[in-house]
Amino acid sequence: MASTYDDVFGEREQLQSRPPGHDGHVAACINLVRALIDRFEEERNVNDLNEAIPLARHALELRPVENEVYERCGILLILAACFFLRYGELGAVDDLEESIEFSRAALGLCPPGHPGRAGVLCCLGAGLTDRFGEKAEICDLEEAIQLGSESIELCSQDRDTHCLSLYTLARALGMKFAQTAVIRDFEDSIKLYRATLELLPSGDPERSSVLCGLSLCLSNRYDKLEVVDDLEEAIATGSEALWCCSRMHRYYGKSLQCLARDLRKRFEKKAAICDLQRAIQLLRSALEVHPTGHRDRFSSLYELALCLSHRHDKLGELDDLEEAITLGREALELRPLGHPNHDVSLQCRIARDLRKRFEKKAAICDLEEAIELLRPALEVHLTGYRDRFSSLYDLALCLSRRHDKYGIANDLEEAILLGHEALKLRSPGNPDRDAVLYSLTGDLQKKLQLFHQAAVVVRLTNKLDLATSLFELSQHFWDLFQKQVTVSDLDNAICLATYALELLLPPEDDPVVTWVQALAKRENSNESVVPGRVVDNLLALAYYHRARFQSQHAIIDLNGAITFYERTLQLCPAGHPNRASSLHDLAQCLADRFRRQPTATDLDKAIVLEQEALELLACGGPSYDISLRCLMDCIQMKIKRQVVIMSSDGSGVTHFDVEQLIRNTAFETLKTMPTRLLHTPTGILCNRDAQMSRFLSSPQYRQLVSLCKTGDRNVQMELIGTEVPRHFQYVTLSHRWGAGEPSLRDIEGQKIYSMPTTGGLGKLQGFCAVTFELGYLWAWSDTCCIDKHSSAEVQETIGSMFTWYRQSALTIVYLSDVPDTGSIGISEWFTRGWTLQELLAPRTILFYTQNWSPYKKLASTNHKKDVVVLEELERVTRIEPRFLTNFSPGMDDARSRLQWASSRSTTRPEDIVYSLFGIFNVHLPVLYGESAEHALSRLLTEIVSQSGDISVLDWVGEPSPFHSCFPAHITPYQMLRLAPSRPSVEEQSSAIDQQPTLFKVLQRLCVSIATSLPHFLSQSLLLASSIDYRILPVRLSAPESYASSEAYDFHSFVRAPLPRFFNRLLALPCIAYCVTTVQLKGADPLTHKYTYNIQASGLMPLEIALSAKLGDVKRPQGALHLVRPWHSKLLGPSVELDAVTEQQLLSALGSPFNALLLTQLPHNEHKRIASSTLITAQPLDRASIMSSKIRIFNIV
Repeated sequence: MASTYDDVFGEREQLQSRPPGHDGHVAACINLVRALIDRFEEERNVNDLNEAIPLARHALELRPVENEVYERCGILLILAACFFLRYGELGAVDDLEESIEFSRAALGLCPPGHPGRAGVLCCLGAGLTDRFGEKAEICDLEEAIQLGSESIELCSQDRDTHCLSLYTLARALGMKFAQTAVIRDFEDSIKLYRATLELLPSGDPERSSVLCGLSLCLSNRYDKLEVVDDLEEAIATGSEALWCCSRMHRYYGKSLQCLARDLRKRFEKKAAICDLQRAIQLLRSALEVHPTGHRDRFSSLYELALCLSHRHDKLGELDDLEEAITLGREALELRPLGHPNHDVSLQCRIARDLRKRFEKKAAICDLEEAIELLRPALEVHLTGYRDRFSSLYDLALCLSRRHDKYGIANDLEEAILLGHEALKLRSPGNPDRDAVLYSLTGDLQKKLQLFHQAAVVVRLTNKLDLATSLFELSQHFWDLFQKQVTVSDLDNAICLATYALELLLPPEDDPVVTWVQALAKRENSNESVVPGRVVDNLLALAYYHRARFQSQHAIIDLNGAITFYERTLQLCPAGHPNRASSLHDLAQCLADRFRRQPTATDLDKAIVLEQEALELLACGGPSYDISLRCLMDCIQMKIKRQVVIMSSDGSGVTHFDVEQLIRNTAFETLKTMPTRLLHTPTGILCNRDAQMSRFLSSPQYRQLVSLCKTGDRNVQMELIGTEVPRHFQYVTLSHRWGAGEPSLRDIEGQKIYSMPTTGGLGKLQGFCAVTFELGYLWAWSDTCCIDKHSSAEVQETIGSMFTWYRQSALTIVYLSDVPDTGSIGISEWFTRGWTLQELLAPRTILFYTQNWSPYKKLASTNHKKDVVVLEELERVTRIEPRFLTNFSPGMDDARSRLQWASSRSTTRPEDIVYSLFGIFNVHLPVLYGESAEHALSRLLTEIVSQSGDISVLDWVGEPSPFHSCFPAHITPYQMLRLAPSRPSVEEQSSAIDQQPTLFKVLQRLCVSIATSLPHFLSQSLLLASSIDYRILPVRLSAPESYASSEAYDFHSFVRAPLPRFFNRLLALPCIAYCVTTVQLKGADPLTHKYTYNIQASGLMPLEIALSAKLGDVKRPQGALHLVRPWHSKLLGPSVELDAVTEQQLLSALGSPFNALLLTQLPHNEHKRIASSTLITAQPLDRASIMSSKIRIFNIV
């Protein structure tokens, strides 16, 4: 330590003796930087790097691109190393960005054949590998592998560089295997790790890093393929890595973590408590080297909490559970909800431990906290997410426990719904599924006991008891269905009987036929299952499915009934008391299916089954007579079918063909409609199966079949194509939400006309009544026709809502705050966000006042075509009539569409943006919980990326933290634009960040090595500084067509590219006017208003108002620009670009325009300075227009 202190002190004295201007000043700076880096390597004091970086920057400024190639290249690499090391210590992404930029510049100085190329290549490959780890973009990984392969070929003579190249490529291939599971990648990765180890002698400090990488690769393969040998080798390798690693090694803590994680995995596999005990010891040591503030403390806390929770489950020690909760909370504080690296699984883990503690200590606060943690987790764990099952199950358990404590019926209902959803995510035979079944059965017993005074809640001890309870519950729901004819009761009966049968069925790999035969012969030794229980369950399911078919006419239920009857017959050999009835019932199902889908085999089989049933029944008995009549019916149908086939001449369509064609047309029609609709004659909510069932039993269907029995095929097709959609015409409701709006759960299985008329129910009843009175059978309301507990359905609904309103036969707008004599302009309906698309999308609208009277008693069938109403709508909304009557979704004139929404509001701030998705015809994820400004920025980015429309840049006010060219809120778009007919260009440059820019490639460079082989990289970067390099400028690389240095003169404007986004970098073509003079005219710090007189080359002098002071420091020449964002639409919407004349350009560019003020940042980037008022600029004269040029500005 004394040596490094002396070195730094000596180099400082040397630098003082060689001030700026001295020939040895740059060399003295670099020598001091090297000494500071050496001292940092020993003491890990980041202040040494903080001092080294400005010195290195200073040295770089003294070595311009044109001169001193040798020294400039070395300085670039030293800077990269400094930023990289500081990133490794503090984890600041900005440092990583800087390191990557300087490293990329170094690579540009090493063309093929250059002796230093191999080292820089492998450093870049490491960065790409880590970028893949963060963003999972496979192109990064492919490039990393390519660079690593090239590096290995170039550096076989240099041991250090060769080791780094092998290691980097091994990591990349290991990560590729984890992504694609291609075994060859894994094998190559292992070979490279082993080759690296062969080059590193025992005792080498970097050997532990390679061992850790090899261990991680093996552990990942175990996670993917569950090969236990891989886990064993990972543990052995990790143990060796830890043995090689001293406590002072910077990755000692990570080695502890990795080994502990693998030991925990082995415990989960083999349940050996010694593995868990050792893992806990290792993690406690990891926490000691990861104190508060350390970047790796979170992962140590998380893993230790998990291990302690496992030990509690194994040994039952309450202290372990208490500590697990404490550590989990500490970890959650480090990465709370909203943190970019927030891990939702941690919330679930804490919630699970809190529930366990509640079950031990009965503290209700634990349960409340667990529920509070699990609800947001479910919003993140959408359908398809791997942790969704555990979130559903844990929340169901917590709600069930809270119901036990307080008796809240809603908790029990929600627990049952969550249990059903969780079961969908686990296949039969999975132990997790069995656990959910036990819990769900208990909840259903509680429900029946609570609401129907039936079923005693019993404690279930084995699968047979569970199956028995589920079957009994299904019979209770079947009884309820027979009394009340409520479809939901029948659905529950089917669901529960299916669960019960699942527990009695064989494993998936055991053929059912073999299992049934063994069961029938009493050869099955599995538990105490007897054939009678299985037969009862199969028969019940067959009855249930047949009943649902008779109620809803869904062919899938009929097919289910047939399957269950066939299984029953396998268990009912000759002489079985249930065989005759099962034969008859199966024959009837086959005959029913033949009537729906005429297949000769079904009818032939039905006849055979009825004949066998007659042989088993006593002649003259009631069952015999019924079976005989059914047999005769089947024979008659067979005879009639032959007559139809023989009489068909091909000119028409047979009776059976017509029915199938009508059904197919109905199915296709329903696909484009909302999934649930209210049946206005009955007030019952119907899903698609129920809608189809009502259609098939309707007079319209019978009449349509009758009309299509004869006639020309084309006439029949036209009739079907007209009448089927007419039957399914539906009316949508648009309204201002109020208190007591009914939800899906409130009305499902109910007749809304029989429910109380209070609150939102009265509104819903009025809507359905008016709809029915107008002659429509179906109605849709956003209150009760959507399952708002299903995030997937909410996402689908928001994406489809514009289409649903557009396709509706009519939209009824209910204005609850407008009396019969009032004006629609006073209604709050016009201030709400969602109602904008509900106004624009429908082709036909009728307004109703608070007493359900047509607005102004008008007899019009469409208020959009009523001149009086249309004028009033235009006055209230400030939307032109052409948009009100014939609106097309899309991005044309995007600024106007934003202006329409700018004065509206929504209950959830982000909804104001989501309500515009349909208006702009964009399909973006709905992420409830994100900020409104982030949602708005995502929408604006999509608009610019898809259309290049720059009109959305016309705003004043507070800028968004997402991007300086976007507003923080939608309200600034209330301001009218200077030239509404001309779109702006600034938003279109979004495409730059979608390309893998060199800056982004380098962004991950040091991450890789910071987490794996930092010594290799830092040494390579420092050693490479002695190589002779060709100098290239340090700057970001962008696609050629968006190079920020490229300019387009007046005669090549039409060839300028469109603006595009690339991630958050906006490449914006602009006509640029360099600011030459800035003079502060007035300042009012209290109102945050600063007025400046501005002069810019090519523009008339102008005045601007800013909300922040430009600063007292003198800006370099060219640091400020006033720019005119460019888009070819500035020339006119229908101008042919190839035919644009000079006069057209002069005319378009000579008028005043809204300018943006840009300030230059490092690395050739710019940032918009938001203004308090529009910056209206005027070109100076014709000559200034002719001399203007378009540049591409990279704006952040």
